[in-house]
Amino acid sequence: MKQVYRIVFSVSLALLVVDAAWAQPAIAPAAPRYVQLVDSARALVQRDLIEKNHPGMAIAVSVDGEMVWSEGFGYADLEHRVPIWPTNKFRIGSISKPLTAAAVAQLYEEGRLDLDAPVQRYVPSFPEKRWPLTTRQLGAHLGGVRHYRGMENLSSRPYGTVLSGLSIFAGDTLLYEPGTDYSYSSYGWNLISAVVEGASGQAFLDYMREEVFEPLGMRHTVADHPDSLIYQRVRFYVRGTGGDLVNAPFVNNSYKWAGGGFLSTPEDLIRFANAHLGADFLSDEARAMLFTSQRTRDGKSVNYGFGWRVQTREDGRRYLSHGGGSVGGTSMLIMQPDTRVVVAATVNLSRANLDVVFTVLSMFVEAAEGS
Repeated sequence: MKQVYRIVFSVSLALLVVDAAWAQPAIAPAAPRYVQLVDSARALVQRDLIEKNHPGMAIAVSVDGEMVWSEGFGYADLEHRVPIWPTNKFRIGSISKPLTAAAVAQLYEEGRLDLDAPVQRYVPSFPEKRWPLTTRQLGAHLGGVRHYRGMENLSSRPYGTVLSGLSIFAGDTLLYEPGTDYSYSSYGWNLISAVVEGASGQAFLDYMREEVFEPLGMRHTVADHPDSLIYQRVRFYVRGTGGDLVNAPFVNNSYKWAGGGFLSTPEDLIRFANAHLGADFLSDEARAMLFTSQRTRDGKSVNYGFGWRVQTREDGRRYLSHGGGSVGGTSMLIMQPDTRVVVAATVNLSRANLDVVFTVLSMFVEAAEGS
């Protein structure tokens, strides 16, 4: 089916929607039954964008593997009034973790990575700690590796290699014995990227590009190199002290590609998620590893598998998801495997409220379940 886009953008900092004459056509829905649903969802997102004063947002929805809606709203660049396109690249923050998890799952199913071996098997330069630490524990935030301290997430220092980025936390003690508690850690995922390098024999970014992004057609997913010109990368914003939108401070995310350093689009994230709903990309065993909630040593579920949140929501359905928060970016990727509905959304603003994404998700899940 021919896919075309509709861009709706605003003309003021209040993000008032412009006359329809400026709009481009939207992706055609996969089936007539979704036409009215897309119209309702579009109106909901437009209103939410205005009420929350977000600079720009892109959102995409697929049902049973087919893209039924993809649209951009607001601005990629407020100063120059550049509208959002579905192909704009946003900072996806911690959605970088499930992307990295796919690389781990590949190496695991190929027998090249033992998830329960000490990480030093693959990263011999990483200091041994009081207790052994494994890749499986790191993947569920059970490893005891610390998270950011102070303003570390605003780092502007360039790191030339994955291993050099580990120097930030490599000398620190673990917060607890691995497996005994849950503590969210992006640094733990930095260490996982070094494990990927050791197990694969390739530089992390090369492996991700050649074995994950290119095979899945993720042509708009790249590392956020601040010293490079990256086509259709949005500008990034934060809220100032008075609540107004201002330019985000300069950061260099080269210390944390795996934990939060990639740029992507909702459409690419949809392609990525849909690859996990079938057996062509990963085996059943590998997907079970990703999507089975790990437990602490005393048996408590942490509602986190390997790079994916695993939750049963109020409607009784199981959801697999990850959110992302970065300097100048907020994102959400969520899928409901039974109805095969996937929704991805990105905003070029720190700490944006993306509750509307869950409303849109529920609308499509209910429609898919009733079809």
